[in-house]
Amino acid sequence: MNRTSQRTGIALVAAAAMLGLSACGGGSFEDGDGGEAGASFDAPNSNEVSVLIGSSGEAETNAVQQAVAAWSQESGIPASVLPASDLPQQATQGFASGNPADVVYVSTEYLAGWAGNGSLAPYGDQLDNVDDFYPALVEAFTVDDQFYCAPKDFSTLALVINTEMWEEAGLTDADIPTTWEELRSVAEQLSEGDRVGLGFSAEIARLGAFMAQNGGGLVSEDGTTATANSPENVEALAFVRQMVADDIAASAQALGSGWGGEAFGKEQAAMVIEGNWITGALANDYPDLEYTIVQLPAGTQQGTLQFTNCWGISADADNRGGALELVKYLTTTEQQLQFARDFGVMPSVQSAADGYKSEFPEMAPFLDSAEFAQNLPAMQGASEVLRDLNSQLEQLRNREPQEILDSVQANLEAIVG
Repeated sequence: MNRTSQRTGIALVAAAAMLGLSACGGGSFEDGDGGEAGASFDAPNSNEVSVLIGSSGEAETNAVQQAVAAWSQESGIPASVLPASDLPQQATQGFASGNPADVVYVSTEYLAGWAGNGSLAPYGDQLDNVDDFYPALVEAFTVDDQFYCAPKDFSTLALVINTEMWEEAGLTDADIPTTWEELRSVAEQLSEGDRVGLGFSAEIARLGAFMAQNGGGLVSEDGTTATANSPENVEALAFVRQMVADDIAASAQALGSGWGGEAFGKEQAAMVIEGNWITGALANDYPDLEYTIVQLPAGTQQGTLQFTNCWGISADADNRGGALELVKYLTTTEQQLQFARDFGVMPSVQSAADGYKSEFPEMAPFLDSAEFAQNLPAMQGASEVLRDLNSQLEQLRNREPQEILDSVQANLEAIVG
């Protein structure tokens, strides 16, 4: 499973599948080119509301099934949950056939395409708690100035530290890094033999955090200009590359692991940059490992990345009104906190923040990072550009950051704007 979206279990499909979807698309909208403001949501009817999810595992599947069943009993509307084996493919087939699930997990990667061809009905402006969602999450699910769908939960990146190794190196809480210089210093002290001080997955979904911390990003804040090869981004990758060259940092892949959590669990890295899903993986695979979670250090500013999915409502849903009422139920403060208890996600509504941190104080660094979290580009074609960038980042030790980012700049310019 791709750890970038571990909690949602949404897998990648070939570009051909996406291209096929662009040509089909459901759509009860007049022009067929995408959703329009004021999409019709009639009162709920008696048709079953079907929900297609990309589950991270049994715990998430059971939690969603229980929540949907509770809503069904309360509303009197029948409802069902189908865990997908390949969500993008199954959703694509449903949209193409004109008989999709009423509610579908939608990642930022697929939002633009599915919104653009009319497969999704925009409903964000009809949510009673629209102002309760974190602004960056609303931005992630906004296409052409329309807030399409309610974020169901989200993840951010933080720094996870092996407590035993930290203490053995003579480090204390006062040494927790808050700047890049301090990060480099503790990484040097924690590196020993084949173990590096800092580990990470060789992908933009981890290293992009350094760009955010240096005031950079792959596109401008308004999403209209490609900024991949900006001086801020080049400097950020150069900082990481130097740590790699000095053998105090390494990618999980270079260490022989599949992702950062595995490298951390196998004690190949004393610190790792990962999302909040790492806690469940460590509890399952390395239950005796002791660790501390802190916010990522700052460059010129604080910065991290966030990852999220929404509850999409199909334009061809048999019970669009019922689907909307179900989504409202699933995104209440109480239900989001219950999902956090059931399968470890972070609530997407700000009203749940205090309750979440009270119940899960060790997770506070992840949630507190929401205020400076950045989204990766998600316009149509972005996923292919990011996959190409990831393949180049695997070679960062032997490649100049300027060279890598110049090629990405050209690719992004072809799809941005």
